Amino acid sequence: MLAAVRRDVRAVMERDPAARSALTVVLCYPGVHAIWGHRISRWLWHRHARLLARLSAELTRILTGVDIHPAAALGPGLFIDHATGVVIGETAEIGADATIYQGVTLGGISTDSGKRHPTVGDRVIIGSGAKILGPITIGDDSRIGANAVVVKPVPPGSVVVGVPGQVIARSRPRTATALPGGDDALLPDLIGVSLQSLFSRVDRLESLADGHLTGHPIRPPNAGIWHGEDFSI
Repeated sequence: MLAAVRRDVRAVMERDPAARSALTVVLCYPGVHAIWGHRISRWLWHRHARLLARLSAELTRILTGVDIHPAAALGPGLFIDHATGVVIGETAEIGADATIYQGVTLGGISTDSGKRHPTVGDRVIIGSGAKILGPITIGDDSRIGANAVVVKPVPPGSVVVGVPGQVIARSRPRTATALPGGDDALLPDLIGVSLQSLFSRVDRLESLADGHLTGHPIRPPNAGIWHGEDFSI
């Protein structure tokens, strides 16, 4: 147990630049407290003290804002950053050294009594507000973008963005020294990029067209900024 606690603290110190000391992590990080509370609940659950396990999990939820079913399996080195609003269902499984941000749900989409929650691989990063639903597998070293809704399996080493989640194969492997969340600015807006590409193509075609164009075309953005005069702003 002491070794597990040390690894929990070390995981925060390695992945959160705001963590100034181990004592700060022990006293002030609700995500760490939620994991510790879950270990107690899970210990009770597997010793058939189911009611006590649920009461322990409920107390942990009240104190930390994290709702973890006692039967859920959490791997070593899990870091729940900011913690508030995280929900992890009964049959969910999380691998080693995963990182979860606030507002994440690992939920089910059926009322079956069997496996109905996700299995998350090792070193997966799940952005704030993301929803992973159903008995699907998220491959190792994948990144789930903020507010993505994932309902299909994700291959290892992928990036998922959008609603519903769209899988993007990484063109470059994630470096071992990269901070969790450090590549947020690189996550593309697939619909926005597609529309911008379409606007650019239409704009080039119209510039080559013969005759006078009718109506006022919406020009593509310049360096990511739309033209206000096109919208009478």
